[in-house]
Amino acid sequence: MIWLCITSVLSITLVISDQNVDTSHIRVFPAVNQSIAGVFQVSYLNDLHQPQYAFNASEARRLCLSLGVNIASKAQVQEALTRGLETCRFGWIDEHFAVIPRSKALSNCGRNQTGLVTWRASVTQKFDVFCFNESDAATQLKDTTDSTDYSPSKAADSTQTMQSRSPSSLPPSSSSTPKTIDSEAEPARFVGSAQGSAGGKAILITSTCALLLIAIIVLAYIKMRRSRILSSDVKQQQEDIQTEEWTCVRKIKENKEAAQEDERIEVGDNAS
Repeated sequence: MIWLCITSVLSITLVISDQNVDTSHIRVFPAVNQSIAGVFQVSYLNDLHQPQYAFNASEARRLCLSLGVNIASKAQVQEALTRGLETCRFGWIDEHFAVIPRSKALSNCGRNQTGLVTWRASVTQKFDVFCFNESDAATQLKDTTDSTDYSPSKAADSTQTMQSRSPSSLPPSSSSTPKTIDSEAEPARFVGSAQGSAGGKAILITSTCALLLIAIIVLAYIKMRRSRILSSDVKQQQEDIQTEEWTCVRKIKENKEAAQEDERIEVGDNAS
């Protein structure tokens, strides 16, 4: 019972802490309302407003969920690549490895390779993340089926017209062009303090409440256990008293019967 309560409290703490995302340090590429095939890349901006790798595999997944979308799969990023998505920064995908979609080979982007360049790194490694907006993908697919010839520029134009029809759940972006000076071989190994400032307070508060709740549960359990022990002792004492009383009554009865028998013997002897 206690462990079930502890697990529930910790789960609530994690959920609450995951909802606190500092969107002022988040950059979206290509741009707000301009995903390609529903796929867009999310980067973290440091205090100098420069992108840096800041999300491990689990943090990347939670970030997409906090934006109201899902982390993109390999197939979805591959589809976006065929429609013109090209970046110069690795990002986590659903299969727990990082990718860079490249149409042109560059020495400082994707190891001078083209296609969907993959990096099977440790899940604790820090990268960006590719998110997938299913509603954007469905709208763009509908738009492309109405046209006989498709080009990436038309996809961008179609997504721009969506701004007046549907609100976006993505945070503001400071730039629509990726920086090509970042080397994928040496991603950043730390996260800026700004990202956790809002979430840190919530984690502290919820953790304190969780500890208090756990302490209350433990005290209640100890009190209940003591009550059961006392109740058991009282019951045992009552049974012992009843046993002693019954034994005493039986002895008195036996003594009385023995005295009566002696009296009958004496009377018989006197009569004879």
